[in-house]
Amino acid sequence: MTSPSRSKAWQKLASHYLNLHQNGTTIASLFKADKSRFDQLQCQLDGLLFDYSKNLVTGDTLARLRDLADEAGLRDAIAAMYRGDKINTTEERPALHVALRTPLKDADPAFNAAVNKTLAQMEAFADKVHSGAWTGYTGQAIDTIINIGIGGSDLGPAMVTAALQHWQLPGIRTFFVSNVDPAHMRMTLSNASPETTLFIIASKSFSTLETHQNAALARRWYLDNGGDEKQVSKHFVAVSANVPRAREFGIAEENIFPLWDWVGGRYSLWSAIGLPIALSVGMKQFRALLAGARIADEHFRDAPFEKNIPVIMGLLSVWYGGFVGATSQVVLPYSQELHLFPAFLQQLDMESLGKSVEVDGNRLLVPSGLVIWGSAGTNGQHSFHQLLHQGTHYIPADFIGIVNSHFEADTDQHHHLLANCFSQSQALMWGKSQRQAFNELLAQGMAEAPAYALSKHKVIPGNKPSNTFLLDSLNPQTLGTLIALYEHKVFVESVIWHINAFDQWGVELGKQLGEKLYGALKADTACDSFDASTNGLINHCRGHE
Repeated sequence: MTSPSRSKAWQKLASHYLNLHQNGTTIASLFKADKSRFDQLQCQLDGLLFDYSKNLVTGDTLARLRDLADEAGLRDAIAAMYRGDKINTTEERPALHVALRTPLKDADPAFNAAVNKTLAQMEAFADKVHSGAWTGYTGQAIDTIINIGIGGSDLGPAMVTAALQHWQLPGIRTFFVSNVDPAHMRMTLSNASPETTLFIIASKSFSTLETHQNAALARRWYLDNGGDEKQVSKHFVAVSANVPRAREFGIAEENIFPLWDWVGGRYSLWSAIGLPIALSVGMKQFRALLAGARIADEHFRDAPFEKNIPVIMGLLSVWYGGFVGATSQVVLPYSQELHLFPAFLQQLDMESLGKSVEVDGNRLLVPSGLVIWGSAGTNGQHSFHQLLHQGTHYIPADFIGIVNSHFEADTDQHHHLLANCFSQSQALMWGKSQRQAFNELLAQGMAEAPAYALSKHKVIPGNKPSNTFLLDSLNPQTLGTLIALYEHKVFVESVIWHINAFDQWGVELGKQLGEKLYGALKADTACDSFDASTNGLINHCRGHE
């Protein structure tokens, strides 16, 4: 791997962008010059189309970006991940989330064996719940699942469960609680009965503050509302690496599902962290989700870079963040079922790429990572799309559309949704000149002077880049493929930036400080141990309790 700041390919790309800028190259002009641009700049993969033709790139740009990937050692890095090398260098661990859905030939066979054993354990448990063989303390079947986790133990399974609501099994309701704010848990419990509720405590350490506090609250609620202390194990299961702590809580050892240090939290929905997915939609659909991710894994591992979707995605992000000046990227799923997808990508991308030190310990001298944000469907068009079209920020966009709706009776309305998706990417690219705006106002009968004055406010610069994903339909397989493509895209970026995508030491600092401040909030004396602002905030809270 090569540091980007010392890369010859990086310097050539900087000069290349300067030439594009000086020549006034626009995305629209590239389409005008090449009628086959869409055919050349799109890829298809088992029910998914990736259109990257609306980007400010030429064939030369893409070739130079691939040179950057070669100089960074991307091919070797991909092979190292699939071998199970310790690519998480600061924690001396492999990053083998791919082993959760793709049997690995070159890695330790123990990885595959552990995965298969856990899938069998998940399937047996889900079958008991779905058949009614698993009952609560009064003998009633389970009808409510509450997953207690945070970060990767929440965002991934919550997003997938929402996305696959069309496959939700009858008689099962699924909720996710993550926030340590007791309001989150209390509001969720107001919809549940202790006799028929199953809690999944998802925490690798079984000591994560938020999860521990919410699990303790759930246990108190269970006992305060008639639950039997001796039958806690009928209502609580765990996904954790800390078996002793889970057993102390009252969870039977056979109902503790494993987690491994070679799977990072934000990559863990494919593991037993996905148990609420399996309970919600069935193990068959969970395996289809894995199969979809496997399609992306094999594509990423084997496809040449010029047709490799995650490689192209990652290189485009590097291009915009490193050379064009973008600091954020918006994700726009035109599907209400994917409304949690931007939030999921925030953790995946920003926790992985929010680094300022290279893997060798040197300071990173180029910007890494983009701020990820967005929302579902046409809602954004009536809120933040104004900034995308006429604001001063340069923000690449990812559009995600679904060709076929689950609701056949509403096909015409779904076509309105797709038309909005396509028109927004078109508007971002083409924009509107002052002359166009002026002529439109004249055609509406406005006099020249006021039309000229108003036309200045109607200018939309255009030349804003976007990718578009089109899924033939939203189903477990295509969803699995889409998620895994984004996972691999993040890895590509990390290799180019020469950073470790699999640690998160900034998260750990907040946890450490939080413990100290909790002690100060509970103390009997005024706080003077921290900075003046922190002391003042703590003392204000204590004075108003």
